[in-house]
Parts: sequence; structure tokens; C-alpha cells
Amino acid sequence: MNDTRPATTTRPAPLPAARGEVSGALVRALVREPNRPTLPGGRSLREADPYGDDLQLALYMCYELHYQGFSGVDDAWEWDPELLRMRQALERRFLDALRSDATTHDDPAAAVSGLLVEPAEGTGVSHFLRDQGELWQMREYIAHRSLYQLKEADPHVWVLPRLRGRAKAAMAAVEYDEFGAGHGDRVHAELFADLMADLDLDPTYDHYLDATSARMLAVVNMMSLLGLHRALRGALVGHFATVEITSSPASDRLAQALRRLGAGEAAVFFYTEHVEADAVHEQVVRHGVIDGLLKREPGLAADVAFGVDATVFLEDRFADEVLDSWRKGRSSLRVPL
Repeated sequence: MNDTRPATTTRPAPLPAARGEVSGALVRALVREPNRPTLPGGRSLREADPYGDDLQLALYMCYELHYQGFSGVDDAWEWDPELLRMRQALERRFLDALRSDATTHDDPAAAVSGLLVEPAEGTGVSHFLRDQGELWQMREYIAHRSLYQLKEADPHVWVLPRLRGRAKAAMAAVEYDEFGAGHGDRVHAELFADLMADLDLDPTYDHYLDATSARMLAVVNMMSLLGLHRALRGALVGHFATVEITSSPASDRLAQALRRLGAGEAAVFFYTEHVEADAVHEQVVRHGVIDGLLKREPGLAADVAFGVDATVFLEDRFADEVLDSWRKGRSSLRVPL
């Protein structure tokens, strides 16, 4: 195993600023000892906007306890029964909304086929940044995506014990590449940190949590939600397939944008690496993971399709918000850079 980087100390991020009643109560609870009845409940959970800042930040904090945690928060909170009950209520609000709003297909082949052909004139964020984006807009986009990319592939590992045979082998092969194929300096999350440093952004894990919108939090939260629940393993596979299928052409556009904006080699390399890698991963995920899973568990077909639909739905909402802000000449972040 090779890693040419100097050793650095990993420090958990501080708790974020609250964005409402639920997230505020959770922040206050997490600085205390676990197993105390100080968590939000009742009407505040039942009536929280499933896509709103308050619920999405609270859910993000619950999930982060399974990743790097927060500074000053006891590790025992990760499996605190009361916190898990609260998280379950938040998850139900979010998942019910996604099933209602995002479900388009019940056939995974139809859902995936829609990803394979891009429109002649794309209107997404990567098209905008390639054709007319300015450096401040690229830096904002990278700050948003850092919550996702600095934990790239981590939640997908949770599905491995739930797969068998060809699906497990194919999924593990893709994950091996995502984690650098044995080379620490090639781990994709580390490459993204290099990209951030190249653009004079802080690559510290969760540094931009307070600045990121609820729509980006929802993208990351869905990934964690699907990964943590065995019952949602089919949807996680659909999500992962969507990411890998759409990544290569979008990465090519973002690499072009970075070159046009005069970014350094490290910034460009992150996306050029994904152009080639994800073109291969697309085939492995479609024919190895999806086909392998559904051959053993055909009853998960609708769940795989839902994973595709929900990913597209949340990514489109995020893109619409960002582009609307930029076209009005304003920052897309809650706290501008």
C-alpha cells in the first residue's frame, strides 16, 4: 500500500448551528450525556417539513454519528435508543415524502435506460459551469458537494454484507476503486480534498456544513438512509447505479470547466479520474450489481427503480436551487464564501 501524504490528525467537526426547533433541541441534547430524555418528539417531528432545513440538518447530525461524529459529543450517542427513535420518526417523514414525490418507475430497466441518454442541450449545473460559470460559482458548487464527496463511497459499503455472489463481488470491485485500489493517496475522498485545496477551499471534513443548503443535505441524507437500512438495500443499489451512470459525462464537463477557469492540476485530476473510472463502473454496476441482485432477489426490482428515481429527484431539486441563485446573481450558499 502506498501513501505519499504526510500524516494528519483527524478531528471531528464542531456541532452545526441549529436551523429550527428539532435541530436546536438535538444540538442541545448532544452536548449532554446520552440516555437522558431531552430529545425533540411529538408534534415537532410529525409536522416538520420533510425537505426543510430543520429536519434535514437534524437527520444529518444523527447520521454523522455513524461517520466521524462531532467534537464534544459522546460516542455513546451513536446507538442511544431515544436518539434512534427520534431518527426513525425523521426518516419516516423523509422517506414517505420521497416515495410520494419521486416515484416514477417500477421497472429498474426503464429507470436506468432514462439515465443512459443525455438530452441534446443539457441544462444542469455541470453544463452551466462548463459553458459560462465563473470561478466563484465553481467554488460554491465544490463547497456544497464536499459534504457528499468527502464521504464518497462510505455509505455504500454498508450494503456489502447484504449482497451475495456476483452482486457482492461486483460491488466490492467498484468500492475498491473508490477507496484508491490500495493506495491511500488515490482514495477518491482524498482526491476531492486536493481539489478543494487547489481552489483555496478548506478541505476539512464537514467544514461547510453550516453553509450548505437543505437540498444538498437531502442528497447526502438519502445516501445514508439507504445505506443504513437492510430493508432499503435495493434502493441503495439503484442510487449507486445512478451515481455511476451519470458521473462520467458530468465529470468530463466539470474538468472542462476547471481548465477554462485556470484551475490547477489537482482540481482537474479529480474529475478526469472519474471520467475513465466511472465509465467502467457503470458497466460493472448495471450488469454485475443490479443484475446479480435481481437474479437472487427479483422482488427488489421496484426498490431498485425507486433508488434511481429518488436520486434523480433530489439531485434535480438541488441543481434547480443552485442555478436559480446564480442566474439571479446571488450566492447559492446559506453563508457565502
